[in-house]
Amino acid sequence: MEPLKTLTALDPAKKAFSLLDEFKAFAFKGNVIDLAVGVIIGAAFGKIIDSMVKNILMPLIGLLTPGEQGYLGWKWVVNGKEIPYGLFIGEVVNFLIVALALFFFIVKFLGWVMRARKQEQEKPLPPLTRDQELLIEIRDLLKKNAEQQGTP
Repeated sequence: MEPLKTLTALDPAKKAFSLLDEFKAFAFKGNVIDLAVGVIIGAAFGKIIDSMVKNILMPLIGLLTPGEQGYLGWKWVVNGKEIPYGLFIGEVVNFLIVALALFFFIVKFLGWVMRARKQEQEKPLPPLTRDQELLIEIRDLLKKNAEQQGTP
């Protein structure tokens, strides 16, 4: 009888509904939506940086170096095979610019925001006014009176 009892405890319908409920709770939280928006904006930002590197920065670098095609023509030829190291350098520059932008945004900007929030939270509260002090005394007297009469 014991194995039959454990089989009924595994009720797959309950587990499926529980899993579905957990997924709904996860998928429709604000954090997941914020994350999705961040990923989409990040992808668009990456395309902008990629375009800037390929269409502006690397051609400017190519002007400073000899050759007709600029960095696109930078190739090593080994046993008749071309190794386009210029394209690799373009991708490295692309990565460095994205990393620099993320550094400034995450470390510098968000760090500054977090420090400002922390300083704001650490500010001492202003001293109570006389009216506030009197209201606190009245509240405390009402609590004490209610406790003596046995009402919460």
